[in-house]
Amino acid sequence: MTTAIATIHDEIDRLTERRNELWHVLSAGRDPQAVDELKGIEAKLAELWDAHRAERARLRFGEREQIVKRARAEERLERAA
Repeated sequence: MTTAIATIHDEIDRLTERRNELWHVLSAGRDPQAVDELKGIEAKLAELWDAHRAERARLRFGEREQIVKRARAEERLERAA
């Protein structure tokens, strides 16, 4: 696992733990401040999971620019054939 993925996982773990704390707070009763923080955490977690998937794809398939270059080269070869 690379440093970037490890860093993302650490942040996901930290936010997940905080989210669990907020759900516990909300189980005792509605708290508008906790609801707002929870929404922010959910949005941040979604961003982090997107970043995690993108990083794993980059590690597996290479940089996006290189993938596009290969695809265009293959497309040109197919048209020429």
